[in-house]
Amino acid sequence: MKLLFELSGEHPELPAAEIGCVGKVLQTAPQVAIANCPIPEDTKRLSQTHVVMEYLGECPAERGAFASLLRDLSLVPEEPFSCRIKRIHPADLPASKMDLERMMGHYIDGTVSLKNPGIEYRAIFSDGHCYLGRVLHHIDRGSYAYRNPMRRPFFHPGVMMPLMARAMVNLTGVQPGGIFYDPFCGTGGIMLEAACIGATVAGSDIDPAMIGGARVNLPHSVCFLADTANLPIADRSVDAVATDLPYGQSTAIKSGSLEQLYTQSLSEIQRILKRESRAVIVTHQDISGLAGEYFEIIHSFSQRVHKSLTRQIVVLAQ
Repeated sequence: MKLLFELSGEHPELPAAEIGCVGKVLQTAPQVAIANCPIPEDTKRLSQTHVVMEYLGECPAERGAFASLLRDLSLVPEEPFSCRIKRIHPADLPASKMDLERMMGHYIDGTVSLKNPGIEYRAIFSDGHCYLGRVLHHIDRGSYAYRNPMRRPFFHPGVMMPLMARAMVNLTGVQPGGIFYDPFCGTGGIMLEAACIGATVAGSDIDPAMIGGARVNLPHSVCFLADTANLPIADRSVDAVATDLPYGQSTAIKSGSLEQLYTQSLSEIQRILKRESRAVIVTHQDISGLAGEYFEIIHSFSQRVHKSLTRQIVVLAQ
């Protein structure tokens, strides 16, 4: 099914890349993506998307062109409907939102209901183009707040927030029932998001305190002490890996250097991953050169966390 996605604006590229776990992206624009997705219900796992729609059509961001598109579609909804306009930038709209929504209501042959619509039609104006869709569902991003690290039984500062952790899981492409592993699991936040989409999860860490906390946070998952330089895991036994590599000085001392730690970790991740599987690695320095020695680099993203910290997200394939 051809779907239209209204994306979050948290990153210019990562939200569209995340859609790759449920379909094939056909085209993109700022905060917009169009993709073929065989099972639309699967899109509910996305964290960097606001709204998922059935794709109805597109046109230049001009009032006359929009009217022609609506006229040609001859939409006749079987339930009361509402119309919504989303502008990505103020300059994208050829008229006021109210004027455009009224025009949609004029050309759609049915009963308008703003209080209790059974169908929502949504037009997104982005980068000189208008994209029209029928809403299938809104992503409940607020539900991630219930998995905020501070709400968990065991908390440790500096952990990744659930929205980004879910994006990392999705970028691996792991499916329900697949084996997901985090070799630097910490308190288990990335594992928790993998478990939420139905994966079989496991994690390890070299710090006993972190493993104890992860076992409290995920009592039904496998958490064990392990050195990533020598993982007690069979070759080609894991479907997906996502992890946030440590970067503190204490970690460097334990492993000799961060470069040595990263090299050994990437080598072991490459060993345990099944063929044609993916790993998503988050670091706070560019490891593209090192990672390229063990994997094919599918994506590489840079995300500013705050003034002194930039996060690197690298998607790797066997």
